[in-house]
Amino acid sequence: MSDQDKTARLGQVYSAQKPDELARVYNAWAETYDADMSAIGYRHPAIGLAMLARHVEKGAAPLLDAGAGTGLIGEWLAITGYPEAEALDISEGMLKVAARKGVYSALHQAPLGGELPFPSDRFAAIISTGVFTAGHVGVEGLDDLIRICRPGGVIVLTIKDLMWGSAFAAYVAGFEARNMLKLIDDTGPYISMPGEAGTEPSRCVALKVL
Repeated sequence: MSDQDKTARLGQVYSAQKPDELARVYNAWAETYDADMSAIGYRHPAIGLAMLARHVEKGAAPLLDAGAGTGLIGEWLAITGYPEAEALDISEGMLKVAARKGVYSALHQAPLGGELPFPSDRFAAIISTGVFTAGHVGVEGLDDLIRICRPGGVIVLTIKDLMWGSAFAAYVAGFEARNMLKLIDDTGPYISMPGEAGTEPSRCVALKVL
Protein backbone atom coordinates (compact mmCIF):
# COMPACT_ATOMS: atom_id res chain seq x y z
CA MET A 1 0.00 0.00 0.00
CA SER A 2 1.31 3.47 -0.87
CA ASP A 3 1.99 6.12 1.78
CA GLN A 4 -1.01 8.06 0.47
CA ASP A 5 -3.24 5.01 0.84
CA LYS A 6 -2.03 4.37 4.40
CA THR A 7 -2.72 7.97 5.34
CA ALA A 8 -6.20 7.68 3.83
CA ARG A 9 -6.91 4.53 5.86
CA LEU A 10 -5.79 6.21 9.05
CA GLY A 11 -8.00 9.18 8.25
CA GLN A 12 -10.96 6.86 7.79
CA VAL A 13 -10.50 5.08 11.11
CA TYR A 14 -10.04 8.33 13.03
CA SER A 15 -13.09 9.96 11.44
CA ALA A 16 -15.46 7.00 11.87
CA GLN A 17 -18.72 8.02 13.52
CA LYS A 18 -20.27 4.61 14.28
CA PRO A 19 -18.93 1.19 15.30
CA ASP A 20 -20.16 -0.49 12.11
CA GLU A 21 -18.40 2.15 10.01
CA LEU A 22 -15.17 1.54 11.90
CA ALA A 23 -15.54 -2.21 11.48
CA ARG A 24 -15.95 -1.84 7.71
CA VAL A 25 -12.75 0.17 7.41
CA TYR A 26 -10.77 -2.36 9.42
CA ASN A 27 -12.30 -5.28 7.52
CA ALA A 28 -11.05 -3.77 4.27
CA TRP A 29 -7.61 -3.04 5.72
CA ALA A 30 -6.99 -6.31 7.56
CA GLU A 31 -4.77 -8.15 5.06
CA THR A 32 -2.19 -5.36 4.74
CA TYR A 33 -2.53 -3.85 8.22
CA ASP A 34 0.56 -5.46 9.77
CA ALA A 35 2.88 -4.42 6.95
CA ASP A 36 1.43 -0.93 6.75
CA MET A 37 1.79 -0.24 10.47
CA SER A 38 5.30 -1.67 10.53
CA ALA A 39 6.27 0.71 7.74
CA ILE A 40 5.32 3.75 9.83
CA GLY A 41 7.06 2.49 12.98
CA TYR A 42 3.93 1.73 15.01
CA ARG A 43 4.98 1.74 18.68
CA HIS A 44 1.83 1.09 20.71
CA PRO A 45 2.12 -2.73 20.83
CA ALA A 46 5.74 -2.71 22.01
CA ILE A 47 5.17 0.02 24.60
CA GLY A 48 1.98 -1.61 25.87
CA LEU A 49 3.69 -4.98 26.15
CA ALA A 50 6.60 -3.44 28.09
CA MET A 51 4.14 -1.83 30.50
CA LEU A 52 2.31 -5.13 30.93
CA ALA A 53 5.54 -7.00 31.68
CA ARG A 54 6.49 -4.38 34.27
CA HIS A 55 3.30 -4.79 36.31
CA VAL A 56 1.81 -8.24 35.60
CA GLU A 57 3.39 -11.39 36.99
CA LYS A 58 4.73 -13.79 34.41
CA GLY A 59 2.26 -16.61 33.79
CA ALA A 60 -0.80 -14.63 34.90
CA ALA A 61 -3.85 -15.98 33.11
CA PRO A 62 -6.05 -15.47 31.34
CA LEU A 63 -5.28 -12.13 29.70
CA LEU A 64 -7.53 -10.16 27.36
CA ASP A 65 -6.21 -8.26 24.35
CA ALA A 66 -9.05 -5.75 23.96
CA GLY A 67 -9.03 -4.33 20.46
CA ALA A 68 -6.64 -7.06 19.38
CA GLY A 69 -6.88 -6.36 15.67
CA THR A 70 -4.61 -8.71 13.72
CA GLY A 71 -2.86 -9.92 16.87
CA LEU A 72 0.24 -7.73 16.87
CA ILE A 73 0.45 -8.05 20.65
CA GLY A 74 -0.79 -11.62 20.75
CA GLU A 75 2.23 -12.75 18.74
CA TRP A 76 4.48 -11.66 21.60
CA LEU A 77 2.48 -12.53 24.70
CA ALA A 78 3.45 -16.21 24.93
CA ILE A 79 7.07 -15.38 24.12
CA THR A 80 7.21 -12.93 27.02
CA GLY A 81 5.57 -15.25 29.56
CA TYR A 82 1.80 -14.94 29.10
CA PRO A 83 0.69 -18.16 27.37
CA GLU A 84 -3.08 -17.79 27.72
CA ALA A 85 -4.71 -14.77 26.11
CA GLU A 86 -8.07 -14.11 24.49
CA ALA A 87 -8.74 -11.57 21.76
CA LEU A 88 -11.61 -9.10 21.44
CA ASP A 89 -12.12 -6.91 18.39
CA ILE A 90 -14.89 -5.14 16.51
CA SER A 91 -13.65 -6.30 13.10
CA GLU A 92 -14.32 -9.79 11.75
CA GLY A 93 -11.65 -9.27 9.10
CA MET A 94 -8.97 -8.37 11.61
CA LEU A 95 -9.87 -11.34 13.81
CA LYS A 96 -9.58 -13.67 10.81
CA VAL A 97 -5.98 -12.54 10.37
CA ALA A 98 -5.37 -12.98 14.12
CA ALA A 99 -6.87 -16.47 13.98
CA ARG A 100 -4.35 -17.55 11.33
CA LYS A 101 -1.53 -16.70 13.73
CA GLY A 102 -2.82 -19.16 16.33
CA VAL A 103 -1.75 -17.02 19.27
CA TYR A 104 -5.07 -16.66 21.14
CA SER A 105 -7.02 -19.25 23.11
CA ALA A 106 -10.31 -17.65 22.03
CA LEU A 107 -11.51 -14.85 19.76
CA HIS A 108 -14.55 -12.65 20.40
CA GLN A 109 -16.13 -10.14 18.02
CA ALA A 110 -17.70 -7.23 19.92
CA PRO A 111 -17.18 -3.47 20.30
CA LEU A 112 -15.74 -1.80 23.37
CA GLY A 113 -17.86 0.85 25.00
CA GLY A 114 -20.79 -1.21 26.26
CA GLU A 115 -21.30 -4.47 28.11
CA LEU A 116 -18.74 -7.07 27.06
CA PRO A 117 -19.43 -10.81 26.63
CA PHE A 118 -17.51 -11.91 29.72
CA PRO A 119 -18.39 -12.60 33.36
CA SER A 120 -17.16 -10.26 36.07
CA ASP A 121 -13.60 -10.77 37.39
CA ARG A 122 -12.73 -12.96 34.37
CA PHE A 123 -9.25 -11.71 33.49
CA ALA A 124 -5.97 -11.47 35.39
CA ALA A 125 -4.96 -8.52 33.21
CA ILE A 126 -6.18 -6.60 30.18
CA ILE A 127 -4.19 -4.80 27.51
CA SER A 128 -5.70 -2.43 24.97
CA THR A 129 -3.53 -0.49 22.53
CA GLY A 130 -4.56 1.88 19.76
CA VAL A 131 -8.19 1.77 20.87
CA PHE A 132 -8.78 4.81 23.09
CA THR A 133 -8.36 7.36 20.33
CA ALA A 134 -10.33 9.48 17.87
CA GLY A 135 -13.11 7.61 16.06
CA HIS A 136 -12.75 4.57 18.30
CA VAL A 137 -13.59 4.36 22.02
CA GLY A 138 -14.03 7.08 24.62
CA VAL A 139 -13.83 7.04 28.40
CA GLU A 140 -16.97 4.90 28.61
CA GLY A 141 -14.95 1.96 27.31
CA LEU A 142 -13.11 1.75 30.62
CA ASP A 143 -16.18 0.85 32.69
CA ASP A 144 -16.68 -2.73 31.60
CA LEU A 145 -12.94 -3.42 31.43
CA ILE A 146 -12.88 -2.74 35.17
CA ARG A 147 -15.81 -5.11 35.69
CA ILE A 148 -14.19 -8.03 33.87
CA CYS A 149 -10.72 -7.58 35.40
CA ARG A 150 -10.09 -9.29 38.73
CA PRO A 151 -9.36 -7.27 41.86
CA GLY A 152 -5.60 -6.87 41.96
CA GLY A 153 -5.44 -7.18 38.18
CA VAL A 154 -3.91 -4.59 35.88
CA ILE A 155 -5.37 -2.81 32.86
CA VAL A 156 -2.82 -1.40 30.39
CA LEU A 157 -4.13 1.21 27.96
CA THR A 158 -2.71 3.50 25.31
CA ILE A 159 -4.69 6.74 25.13
CA LYS A 160 -4.49 9.68 22.76
CA ASP A 161 -2.97 12.46 24.86
CA LEU A 162 -5.69 14.97 23.97
CA MET A 163 -8.26 12.52 25.33
CA TRP A 164 -6.23 12.03 28.49
CA GLY A 165 -6.09 15.75 29.19
CA SER A 166 -9.66 16.56 28.21
CA ALA A 167 -11.53 13.75 29.95
CA PHE A 168 -9.70 10.52 30.69
CA ALA A 169 -7.50 11.64 33.58
CA ALA A 170 -10.50 13.04 35.43
CA TYR A 171 -12.51 9.89 34.68
CA VAL A 172 -9.77 7.71 36.17
CA ALA A 173 -9.54 10.04 39.16
CA GLY A 174 -13.26 9.46 39.77
CA PHE A 175 -12.68 5.71 40.03
CA GLU A 176 -9.71 6.34 42.31
CA ALA A 177 -11.89 8.49 44.59
CA ARG A 178 -14.30 5.54 44.88
CA ASN A 179 -11.41 3.18 45.68
CA MET A 180 -12.08 1.10 42.56
CA LEU A 181 -8.92 1.82 40.61
CA LYS A 182 -5.40 3.13 41.05
CA LEU A 183 -3.17 4.72 38.41
CA ILE A 184 0.17 2.95 38.94
CA ASP A 185 2.20 3.96 35.87
CA ASP A 186 2.17 6.52 33.07
CA THR A 187 4.70 6.91 30.27
CA GLY A 188 3.82 10.51 29.56
CA PRO A 189 3.39 11.65 25.93
CA TYR A 190 5.10 9.87 23.03
CA ILE A 191 4.57 9.60 19.28
CA SER A 192 3.00 6.28 18.36
CA MET A 193 3.65 6.44 14.61
CA PRO A 194 6.91 8.32 13.97
CA GLY A 195 6.79 7.49 10.27
CA GLU A 196 3.42 9.19 9.77
CA ALA A 197 3.51 12.99 9.53
CA GLY A 198 1.23 14.86 11.89
CA THR A 199 0.75 12.04 14.40
CA GLU A 200 -0.50 13.46 17.70
CA PRO A 201 1.05 12.25 20.97
CA SER A 202 -0.36 9.37 22.99
CA ARG A 203 0.53 7.88 26.36
CA CYS A 204 0.41 4.44 27.96
CA VAL A 205 -0.96 3.97 31.46
CA ALA A 206 -1.29 1.04 33.87
CA LEU A 207 -4.34 0.90 36.14
CA LYS A 208 -4.68 -1.49 39.06
CA VAL A 209 -8.18 -2.74 39.84
CA LEU A 210 -8.91 -2.59 43.59
